[in-house]
Amino acid sequence: MKYIIKDNQAGFVLKNGVFQKMIVSGTYYFPKMFGYHVEIEEMTGELDYLDVPYQVLAKDPTFLKATVHMEIPDGSIGFLYINGKLTSFANRKEYTFWNQFEKHEVKVISMEETVIGSNVSKQMISMIPKSYYTEMPVGEGEVGLVYYDHVLQKQLSKGIYRFWNYSHNITGKIFDMKQKQLDIVGQEILTKDKIGIRMNVACMYKIRDAVEFAATISDLKGQLYSAVQLAIREIVGNYKLDEILEGKEQISKEIYTALKERESMFCVNFLSSGIKDIILPGEIKAIMNSVLVAEKTAQANVISRREEVASTRSLLNTAKLMDDNKTLYKLKELEYLERICEKVGEISVNGNAGLLEQLGKIM
Repeated sequence: MKYIIKDNQAGFVLKNGVFQKMIVSGTYYFPKMFGYHVEIEEMTGELDYLDVPYQVLAKDPTFLKATVHMEIPDGSIGFLYINGKLTSFANRKEYTFWNQFEKHEVKVISMEETVIGSNVSKQMISMIPKSYYTEMPVGEGEVGLVYYDHVLQKQLSKGIYRFWNYSHNITGKIFDMKQKQLDIVGQEILTKDKIGIRMNVACMYKIRDAVEFAATISDLKGQLYSAVQLAIREIVGNYKLDEILEGKEQISKEIYTALKERESMFCVNFLSSGIKDIILPGEIKAIMNSVLVAEKTAQANVISRREEVASTRSLLNTAKLMDDNKTLYKLKELEYLERICEKVGEISVNGNAGLLEQLGKIM
């Protein structure tokens, strides 16, 4: 039987189903009656004809020259390159490629070293299944802790870190080391004079040491909230309402001092604390408002009396000056006459007296 093999093809010669050899471009005759058969394949990409084991095909030198076989060992992964360009992640252990018209190669990366090195590019990372590695991005002002099989290995600063999951079970924790605010809103407190008030308190804090914190604290926000609540109750409960309203800043300092004494328990540093608002019960607020109105009214009355005395004193001084100086008295008369005239719409003159005489009598 006649077989024509093109330049981009290869033929696998079988006799009674047993591989004999591989042939390349040309014209061939194989008698079918003697059990010969030729399978023709395109010599491009990955080898499709693997009905015969590779170990059998590899005994033929023509086949070995035209192909490249690659194996990825355990503990490693591979990346497929075609003509020097990265094309895909190698998700199998063995590959056989035609290497006549395209150059195929597999770059093997070991996963024995837990930290993913710089030899693995960002493009490679995008092709690797997520199950193969653990990624830990550590942001600005954060600290990361990485654990191999639940054993702390190292502390990480800002950056993106990746670890192979092959040799160890990788876990990580990220801690925000920036300062944070804790608000205690509507804290109910009974003052020394048995008046129930509510108070809003704010405090600033930051984690002191990430390693110590990870080993000691499980619920930081809840524990800090309870600690600040207790400090407020202990301190504010020793003051009467008037003392609280007048000494707000002093009480804030006492709360801060109490928190500083307890900060080692929580692996944090308290940076500040202070009372934001004091909320009084409705009836107490009404009483306070009444007192405030009375105080302001009394102050207004005092100011009014002071102004009246000053005005009277000014009038007295003016009168004394006019008594002593007739010209000044006359000028004052003219001034008032001018003001009167400004208000007059028209002037009627009656009788025989002249206009100047009547104006004189008005004066």
